[in-house]
Amino acid sequence: MKRDRDEAEEEGNEERNKRKMEIVWQTPAHPAQKQDYVFHNGKRHVRPYYFEFVSHVNKRWEGKTIVDLFAQEFRGRSRDYYVSAVKCGRIQVDGENIPVSYIVKRCQKISHFLHMHEPPVMACDVEVLQNEPDVLTVCKPASVPVHPCGQYRKNTVLGILQAEYGLAPLYPIHRLDRLVSGLLIMAKNPAKADSFRQHIEAGLVQKQYVAKVVGVFLDAEQVVDANIDYNAREGRSTAEVGISNGDTTLKGKAACTKFTRISTNGIHSIVLCEPVTGRTHQIRVHLQCTGHPIANDMLYLSDDVVNRSTLGTTADRAAALSGGSPETSCESHKEEYKYCSEDFSIDPMCTHCPNLAPNGVLLAVNVE
Repeated sequence: MKRDRDEAEEEGNEERNKRKMEIVWQTPAHPAQKQDYVFHNGKRHVRPYYFEFVSHVNKRWEGKTIVDLFAQEFRGRSRDYYVSAVKCGRIQVDGENIPVSYIVKRCQKISHFLHMHEPPVMACDVEVLQNEPDVLTVCKPASVPVHPCGQYRKNTVLGILQAEYGLAPLYPIHRLDRLVSGLLIMAKNPAKADSFRQHIEAGLVQKQYVAKVVGVFLDAEQVVDANIDYNAREGRSTAEVGISNGDTTLKGKAACTKFTRISTNGIHSIVLCEPVTGRTHQIRVHLQCTGHPIANDMLYLSDDVVNRSTLGTTADRAAALSGGSPETSCESHKEEYKYCSEDFSIDPMCTHCPNLAPNGVLLAVNVE
């Protein structure tokens, strides 16, 4: 009798969770709004919301069970969570509920419906510097991604500009890494964006960055010409020096950066960085090549960094957790947020509730 009661209770819990699927699940089409944000301890948080993540089965995933796929590829949550999510329909394949033993096939659509907790960013304004009919120029603060990516949707430059200024749609002309601050130019229509793209491809647009690096940088201009090989799985780039021959093949893309020292205090140097090409983490990796990595860039200051796939987080956050450097975090253990029902409703399946930020978040800033 007890077993029957337990089974009935489990079925009742699953049915209640299925009914929660009737919540309005947000998609990228849902605009960010002012009331979506909560400001606390110098950080901008996003009120948790329900969101559908969509992906498609690639060659590496093909042939795995749905639970094995999530447990191996998305390590931010436990295997038990993924088993429960499949059972209650929060993980679906081609819009249908499936058993935990289901084996996925190539190109199938996988939906993961979850209670989205975005990482916090610094509570800095995205300052509008110039607002023209076709072009918008803003000052992007460090810690804020330009556009939706990974765990970030509303805590982005595009999301904040839409929520606070009603500026949308916008088309970024170029991108700045999440940890970088600086000028960001965006077009207000596809035609202007295409015009800028053509200018960039023709080499008519130049970018300049300023970085604080370790050590005394050489006074003379330095040019680093080294291929960049980006590992998308780990979110980390490596430099390849040399030429391809019969024995060695360079996998990376050609990359070149010019560096000029602005000043030094004998411990650190301020360096002007002028990328000739635009590869992922190019400046960070090329400075590492010179022996003068960016002063608080934990991802490239040390080779002893835990892979992000192991920790189930971003590459920079994994590096900060590995190094524990106070320069690259806001010491999340000092977070004093106490759950308030007015901020958001707790989801019974969510692994982050009742916290406002995702578990294990460190707020890294000011890398370049």
